[in-house]
Amino acid sequence: MVFRLIRPAIFALDSEKAHRLAVESLKLSPFRASECSDSLAIDVAGIRFPNPVGVAAGFDKDAEVPDALLGLGFGFTEVGSITPRPQAGNPKPRLFRLVEDKAVINRMGFNNAGAQAALKRLNRRQGKPGILGINIGANKDSSDRITDYAEMTRLMAPHATYLAVNISSPNTPGLRALQDEGALSDLLDAVLEAREAASAEYAGHTAPPIFLKVAPDLEPADIDAIARIAMEKQLGALIVSNTTISRPELRSRHSGEAGGLSGAPLRELALQRVRDFRTATGGAIPLVGVGGIASAQDAWARIRAGASLVQLYSAMVYEGPTLGGRIARGIERLMKRDGFSTIADAVGSE
Repeated sequence: MVFRLIRPAIFALDSEKAHRLAVESLKLSPFRASECSDSLAIDVAGIRFPNPVGVAAGFDKDAEVPDALLGLGFGFTEVGSITPRPQAGNPKPRLFRLVEDKAVINRMGFNNAGAQAALKRLNRRQGKPGILGINIGANKDSSDRITDYAEMTRLMAPHATYLAVNISSPNTPGLRALQDEGALSDLLDAVLEAREAASAEYAGHTAPPIFLKVAPDLEPADIDAIARIAMEKQLGALIVSNTTISRPELRSRHSGEAGGLSGAPLRELALQRVRDFRTATGGAIPLVGVGGIASAQDAWARIRAGASLVQLYSAMVYEGPTLGGRIARGIERLMKRDGFSTIADAVGSE
């Protein structure tokens, strides 16, 4: 209710300034991680998630407010993408609200303060409760992006409940080429080797599972290859999916902007990709459904299609920061309505 009253003032601001205001406001948040119904808990990749609704990467790029986000009712949060060195990202403007479409186009370009700045915050957070995913990327001007991912794995592994390898952003030229079969296998080998090295270096820290974030703009052969490699490498999960470079019919004046499209227009494509990866993996690897989730019904459809977890970001632009908690409560109602006693029972049941 409060958000709806102040939304016109927020929308009067430039999109990136409004996002910065949201992060700064959350720094003042009194919220702490809230209790969830046991029926919403689910085990994924050896991790007990208190509820299946998380914050997608991109909101908290520099790991500034993970605990405040958890306090809003989310079961987990994913910070980043973080790169080895700081980078400014692409020229502004680079973030656009498509209000008529309940969508967002961004071409941010992995803007972040770099690994060392994030590590200072993560070191201060050490020992706090809550599930924290760290989304890692490569610098735009890197001469060896696989080495970047390996370095980020080594640095971030001691601080992450899970690590998300992001090779699916459309805003870093050439990055999506790492989804190609040979390059992906080499990349994951380097990441897994770096994770084991980090476990040896930081005694007492459990090696976090590796999640892989993929694009929605994939051909059937790509889906089959990624699924096969993910199973061969025993990844913890696939995050399906990032923003799309496709352009369905849109009404906003910003519809022609370059970058990745997220929000409501991505919903059906992202839902279909969950189905596709569920089929390709035979349910052998957990899926995280992302893209166009704005309600409990959207999240429930993604779970029924095969996602064990869901994430959102763009919908909070339109529905406010408490959306995650509302969706989690709505999922519980839908689960009871449809006769399921646990989230796990509902996964892939459509």
